[in-house]
Amino acid sequence: MCGLTGLVVKGDVAPEIYDALTVLQHRGQDAAGIMTSSDNRFHQRKSVGLVRDVFRQQHMQRLQGSIGIGHVRYPTAGSGGAANAQPFYVNSPYGIALAHNGNLTNSRELREELFASEMRHLNTDSDSEVLLNVFAYELQALNKLHPQPEDLFSAVKAVHRRCRGGYAAVAMLVNHGVLAFRDPHGIRPLVVGYRGEGSEREYMVASESVALDVLGFRVLSDVAPGEAVYIDGQRQLHMQQCADETTLQPCIFEHVYFARPDSLIDEISVYKTRKRQGEALARKILRERPEHDIDVVIPVPDSSRTAGLALASTLRIKYREAFIKNRYIGRTFIMPGQQQRRKSVRQKLNPIRLEFEGRNVMLVDDSIVRGTTSKEIIQMARDAGAAKVYLASAAPPVRYPNVYGIDMPSPQELIAHGRTVDDVSALIGADWLVYQDLDELVRCSREGNPTIDSFECSVFNGEYITGDVDEAYLERLQLERNDAAQAKLRTVDGDGVVVGIHNDVSEVG
Repeated sequence: MCGLTGLVVKGDVAPEIYDALTVLQHRGQDAAGIMTSSDNRFHQRKSVGLVRDVFRQQHMQRLQGSIGIGHVRYPTAGSGGAANAQPFYVNSPYGIALAHNGNLTNSRELREELFASEMRHLNTDSDSEVLLNVFAYELQALNKLHPQPEDLFSAVKAVHRRCRGGYAAVAMLVNHGVLAFRDPHGIRPLVVGYRGEGSEREYMVASESVALDVLGFRVLSDVAPGEAVYIDGQRQLHMQQCADETTLQPCIFEHVYFARPDSLIDEISVYKTRKRQGEALARKILRERPEHDIDVVIPVPDSSRTAGLALASTLRIKYREAFIKNRYIGRTFIMPGQQQRRKSVRQKLNPIRLEFEGRNVMLVDDSIVRGTTSKEIIQMARDAGAAKVYLASAAPPVRYPNVYGIDMPSPQELIAHGRTVDDVSALIGADWLVYQDLDELVRCSREGNPTIDSFECSVFNGEYITGDVDEAYLERLQLERNDAAQAKLRTVDGDGVVVGIHNDVSEVG
């Protein structure tokens, strides 16, 4: 899961991209990059690290121009190192840069086609570079010296015909403008907005609406599945549907975990969705355990706060913020390596003992993936004096890997895979465990926008909507994603901290 943005403004664009990326930092903490365009040149800065660490004053001064794109990345298989930070770019045709959120399920076949038939060289293992080169090839095939909006849309149409999976992308042509497009299923989010009126109007695209809010842009619309948006150098907006068949099937895990609660995604309020998740969980507890002895509801900060508060209110039980979070530790879900994830839980959270001592505690978390965080937090609650520790998950059991841009591990590393709820409860050390029902989770999201066709729920039900994911694909994915394979790519010090990441490709620049 990554965050991306693109802007065409009147003044210097780099400071605005920087601000947008800091707002989208929750979507990726592994690397960041900005690319701008002026005087028929690209200007680029990208590296491993948080936005605030990657960009210094001297970097920002070199990022000249009023057109630009930016990206934040979290670690996925094959994405390590500065060479894999985005945006990527190619010199031909015109000079194109691209940043991408998602995953192409047919990237292996496309990589072979690009080399064997189209003679294009790829320097990394990233499918984002594959997407860029497919687009560049299709645009070059049109053989236009000065591309028009309809030419860009024609190339996007070819991308949709060739590429499968979940993807939202933002691209920039040197001195021409910014192009953004979304896959025909609308799996990954993308929104477009504007600021000002008439000839003063400026445009922006981003992964989440909150980035537009912070920069003073108003939401124009979500980019529709299969749609492309082009903002030319004169700040004129062009939009066109570029896919023959489309359905709106957004990833429901955005509402569970990834998106900020103050964002709107496909017209759905993430905050209200999480509130409904908590209410639904409370109703399930009342059905299954009407004689429960819960004394206090305590959320695992931050993404479960809204659901936890709604659960406590519905149960009419007191709610307490009893875990204090260290804001300088990254999100454990996107930490590389099991050892680092386990250690970071203790570094990230510290319990307030007075809220635990002698009480039956209901902890609320957004989801349970590997179980690492849950097991550590339950033990922390017991160490702080809790009499009993229960756990409620605002999401159903995560039993299957994600193939559309969330680097969830192999099935064997998912704690709920092949196990009952009681099995999981015993493994994480809870007195009892309650999961959200999938139909309730879907209802909580659909209530925000009844026009949505359906939701991408593969991590919960194993149904992959692109229709091209089989057992062979998942087996290959398992070899690439499991912690043992990823450990081979990392240098780790004695405390379990990643101090180096190695790639199978040579790094340039």
